[in-house]
Amino acid sequence: MEAQTDLALSLTQPMAQPQPQTQRVVTSAPRRNRRNTIRQGKSPTIPPPFPWATNHRANVHSLKYLSDAGINVISGEVQCKRCDQQYDIEYDLKSKFLEVAKFVAENKYKLRERAPLAWTSPTLPNCKFCNQENCMKPVMAKKKKEINWLFLLLGQMLGVCTLGQLKYFCKHTRNHRTGAKDRVLFLTYLELCKQLDPTGPFERS
Repeated sequence: MEAQTDLALSLTQPMAQPQPQTQRVVTSAPRRNRRNTIRQGKSPTIPPPFPWATNHRANVHSLKYLSDAGINVISGEVQCKRCDQQYDIEYDLKSKFLEVAKFVAENKYKLRERAPLAWTSPTLPNCKFCNQENCMKPVMAKKKKEINWLFLLLGQMLGVCTLGQLKYFCKHTRNHRTGAKDRVLFLTYLELCKQLDPTGPFERS
């Protein structure tokens, strides 16, 4: 009888094995979740790369915020194209922004959303070491999220950015980012001015 019982048990065991199928379903679910997480994109916030930058990509604080925080000078690193010397340049926030804002306000409609030559081929600072003129090029961050946008605006040197860098800015500020570089560059100037002075005349025409 015991032999017959053992034989019966050995014959019935294979019929009660749904577990492997259940395990395959369970293990495949996390892989799908990981793929979905990747497709959701990067985090909407980042550590602010500069005191004048917000924790959102391609966004800077307003003039009022910066003034209240005692931030009146904006600095950035530049490198000479001739002697390779590097050093920081500082800009007075209010006076340099006033230069850019005045030009935009007076010429926004004339420009027809196209950056002028002064922006597409900007005049660079002179080198204090070799005295070469128009040679101090901004040192661009390797990561786009760490670009010193406000410094480039005040120095009117946004034109040294690549088209890809400008498109990155427009993407994260929800601006139109297709077309020629002069169009994307114009929108970058306009958006940065609007971020600094949300009540100013910086809406698109």
